[in-house]
Amino acid sequence: MLHCCVLIPTYNNHKTLQRVIDDVHTYTNNIIVINDGSTDGTSQILGNFPFLRVVHVPVNKGKGNALKQGFKEAFSLGYVYAISMDSDGQHFPNDLHVFLDALEEHLPNNPDLLVIGSRQMDDPSVPDKSSIGNRFSSFWYWVETGIKLTDTQCGYRLYPLKAVNSLSLYTSRFELEIEVIVKAAWAGVKVINLPVKVLYDPNERVTHFRPWQDVARITLLNIGFVFMKVFYIAPRDLLRKLKSKKVQGSKATVSNKMPLE
Repeated sequence: MLHCCVLIPTYNNHKTLQRVIDDVHTYTNNIIVINDGSTDGTSQILGNFPFLRVVHVPVNKGKGNALKQGFKEAFSLGYVYAISMDSDGQHFPNDLHVFLDALEEHLPNNPDLLVIGSRQMDDPSVPDKSSIGNRFSSFWYWVETGIKLTDTQCGYRLYPLKAVNSLSLYTSRFELEIEVIVKAAWAGVKVINLPVKVLYDPNERVTHFRPWQDVARITLLNIGFVFMKVFYIAPRDLLRKLKSKKVQGSKATVSNKMPLE
């Protein structure tokens, strides 16, 4: 058993929320919704699904905080992995198998696997600002971790809960999705992209991304990560590599010694 659930953070997405839950429910009952202080009809919609596990955040604190609440709740319920997806209808529940197949393929050699959905950013429905922002983010992720990804901003992801809950995560809004994948990579978690479909419906989709404030927060976060990479992570990894070589050399010397007659 993979012991996996689906996390759906939501804030004022009453137009699409019911359909998203209905569609996910055709694949699994293991659904946790984090109601991040919604002021629309979200609570009434959630009341239509008695099987749901709902975490109510009284006042909106941001997607990052909602995800962290979801990680903790899922782990407390005994789940080992969680797949996060947005409630605005842009993700397709029939792509859930992409993450589950990857998990089965990598177990047991890589139980700490974090999979990020990779959208077709050249699709005509994808806004230009999303495509440009994603290229910018992927570049800085490579600088900070040495890992090349095609999409670092997609909210459709598989998280290893024990590893993620052990990280010190400080941000609370959209930048959390960058913070968690950088720190997970630094902690030795395998981070990969896999292709998923995406739908941007201008008539239904509601985005709470604030271009100026959130871009500024993400930029400051990346600047901090670059400094950490240069002055802490890179020296740490070098020392670990040297120590590992020293240990291997010592073992080789011992194995080459002739036993006493």
